Amino acid sequence: MIVPSLIQKIGDAMKAHDTVRVSTLRMLLSELKNEKINTQHELTNEEELKVVRREAKKRKEAIEMYTKANAKGRVENEKAELAILSEFLPAEVTEEEMNKLIDDSIVQLSAKDLSSMGKVIADVKSKNSGVDGGVVANIVRQKLS
Repeated sequence: MIVPSLIQKIGDAMKAHDTVRVSTLRMLLSELKNEKINTQHELTNEEELKVVRREAKKRKEAIEMYTKANAKGRVENEKAELAILSEFLPAEVTEEEMNKLIDDSIVQLSAKDLSSMGKVIADVKSKNSGVDGGVVANIVRQKLS
């Protein structure tokens, strides 16, 4: 469970006077509590990770947007928040591991063309929750074209 360690890390960040870390961790705690209220039950580890991934994805999108707008200060802030959120995510899958997972799924599902793309992506994501769906989709599209 993420929440107990999150509360501890907020306290540590407050003692260290790390304002960016405190605000990011508090935001994450708030999002986890909101998700608990919305689902009306205690969150599982997978549900907590889903919330963290969603927040990390928001930061990645903001980094892209601010980079295009040439807002360097905002980019650095978003990168700092993303780094903090990444501490709660499992290690990302390497490109080699991802290709192997995709190849295995394609063989297992006998996927021949793009009509099977959704099934392959779902299968890969079910085997490893640490993969980025967008990256998987791009690789699967290339392999099935």
